[in-house]
Amino acid sequence: MNHDVIITCALTGAGDTASRSPYVPVTPEAIAEDALAAAAAGAAVVHIHVRDPDSGQPSRDPKLFAEVHERIRSRNTDLILNYTGGMGGDLWFEFDDGAALAPQSDFVGARERVQHILELGPEIGSLDSGSLNFGEMVYATTPNILRDILVAYRERGVRPEIEVFELGHIEIARVLIDEGLVPEPPMFQLCLGVKYGAPATPRAMMAMRDALPPGALWAAFGVGRMQFPMVAQAVLLGGHVRVGLEDNLYLDRGILATNAALVERAAALVRDLGCEVASTEGARALLGLPAALTPVASDKS
Repeated sequence: MNHDVIITCALTGAGDTASRSPYVPVTPEAIAEDALAAAAAGAAVVHIHVRDPDSGQPSRDPKLFAEVHERIRSRNTDLILNYTGGMGGDLWFEFDDGAALAPQSDFVGARERVQHILELGPEIGSLDSGSLNFGEMVYATTPNILRDILVAYRERGVRPEIEVFELGHIEIARVLIDEGLVPEPPMFQLCLGVKYGAPATPRAMMAMRDALPPGALWAAFGVGRMQFPMVAQAVLLGGHVRVGLEDNLYLDRGILATNAALVERAAALVRDLGCEVASTEGARALLGLPAALTPVASDKS
């Protein structure tokens, strides 16, 4: 097991969850406040999506990301920011006499998918390493799209977090690593329990861990009620952990959670298993990230 376990909090995600819980943050202000609360509860990293403030639907608008970024950084320069790079690959289909793309499809090129990351330069940007069915929607990407994103991340100094939802995604990632496109050591997020992806089971997590390249850093999460069992499993297998309302809305059966409450429970579980919760400074060292930003001193007396 790791002595120090990094906790990531995935704050809001892109799923249809805002209508199911009043605690899912929607506005940039609410997302930033949840990020700060998660940090106070023990999260060293926050994984950030944004939503349209009026509809609550997922958004790729760089202005919304910029507002979240500015609100967090004005009050916390230590917290590690991990922005989603996975938007812009959604394919929905209409089937009548033939097949056609549905209007809600959102499929764009590599640089447009990560425009907000290139503009803001967070420490980490996620990289969904392969295509997958999400219900009736197909999240689609290609190795060449991934190559272009990785080149853009390298130019901007952003560390990729490789999100894998099944074993084939790890095989794609290994090719990209062998091509020298991923900085060492590579960082993986094992995503378990998403419908049509790898199940949230100990055997699935072990299989994915064992398929990683030697020396890789990794974390894992489980969806829904499997969130905390997968926290425990990841700690026992030598990984780091992720919790948050992107993946699970409940603290207990029938009790809606907040992001901070989920982080607090994960931190308690990490300690109960004999490990420590990594500080932000410790997480930066483990992940090979630069030291925290230093606020610019004011000239005003």
